[in-house]
Amino acid sequence: MITPSSSTSVRCLVATSLALLAFLLQACGAGSARLQQSGGDLADCDGPPRCVSSQAGDPERRVEPLRYSGSARAAREKAVAHIKAQPRTEIVTNSDCYVHATYTSSIMRYTDDVELWFCDEPGIVQLRSASRIGYYDFGANRERVEDLREALKVDIYKPLQRRPE
Repeated sequence: MITPSSSTSVRCLVATSLALLAFLLQACGAGSARLQQSGGDLADCDGPPRCVSSQAGDPERRVEPLRYSGSARAAREKAVAHIKAQPRTEIVTNSDCYVHATYTSSIMRYTDDVELWFCDEPGIVQLRSASRIGYYDFGANRERVEDLREALKVDIYKPLQRRPE
């Protein structure tokens, strides 16, 4: 038989358990970032399938680099403006060659890292998007890269056109 005092104890235990679970899930969202290596190479997409990169050797994790015409500076500024316009994003590093941004999920507060590298080859942006924790990202990083590509296509990507003969 449940008495008023045992009912209160059960509610208190449930509330405490839920608070502890929420705290642990929030803490798990932090993770640690694996970022750009020296010399311009972005970190490898090894381990769990929660990363895509234009420099990945694995075809399952590879995405095409972004392409642009005009100056790298203008392309970088437009990419940064697009990223800043996204909800729950922060530009961590914004230098001449390199942009590092974080995206935080709305419910679980997981952090994903996006890196853009502008200095390997004119007209090409190497990029990487990776979740810090978890095993699988359900395609979120690939979708983020493709959204960025689509958003910038009109502004910084102009396909080569044939010259009139």
